Amino acid sequence: MLLEYFKKIAPPNVTVSAFEHHGGEPYMTPIDSKAYKAAAKAMETTFGKKPIPVRGGGSIPICALFEKELGIKIVFMGFGLDSDNLHSPNEKFNLENFYKGIETIPYFHKYFTEMS
Repeated sequence: MLLEYFKKIAPPNVTVSAFEHHGGEPYMTPIDSKAYKAAAKAMETTFGKKPIPVRGGGSIPICALFEKELGIKIVFMGFGLDSDNLHSPNEKFNLENFYKGIETIPYFHKYFTEMS
């Protein structure tokens, strides 16, 4: 376990104390799902380029539960950039990406319903 490893490598005068914040399960959007395909098409429509799916870390523990309980696939559509420094003191979000996100969402709904 990670906590035991930290305790093992800590210098003798350092006390290591930690606790688990939540037990949320990880979630990864399947790229063969209808939701992902609709989102990818919407982003390509808006941005003019095919999106490249990436695995990015985050903490939205309810997503795995939604899939389990509701039987639905979740799709994450991020419009921020790595350079936005998410959750840092100098976090930012480009207005161009904000407006592109607003433009993309209706396309997502359109393409999602067309695939039903």
